[in-house]
Amino acid sequence: MQKTAKDLLEFWEDQMKLSHMSSNYFFRKSPSHYHMMLLVMHAYKYEENLTVEELKTKLFKTSRPKSALMINEACEKGFFYLEKTSNDQRKKHIKPSESFIKEFNNYIETLKHLNF
Repeated sequence: MQKTAKDLLEFWEDQMKLSHMSSNYFFRKSPSHYHMMLLVMHAYKYEENLTVEELKTKLFKTSRPKSALMINEACEKGFFYLEKTSNDQRKKHIKPSESFIKEFNNYIETLKHLNF
């Protein structure tokens, strides 16, 4: 029988081999990191503007200081960037970078084709 798609274990092992070279490791550090990624990508998909303050509020079981550190680290690593709003320069929208969008789409596409 010819194997046409990866199984879940093989997928996980492949992802972990890439862990220090991509977003894989960063967004799997904790449930809060993964939740942050999903919130930002949800806003991106539905063309919603998500402010940094809204993201801090939506991250469950994560303190605001810890949320701020996570957001800053994601921006430093180039996964997200901040965009000032035209109405209020104090508000910043959080957006995924083009390279992260490609990585995320590849991750989702691979998940769709797993066999279990």
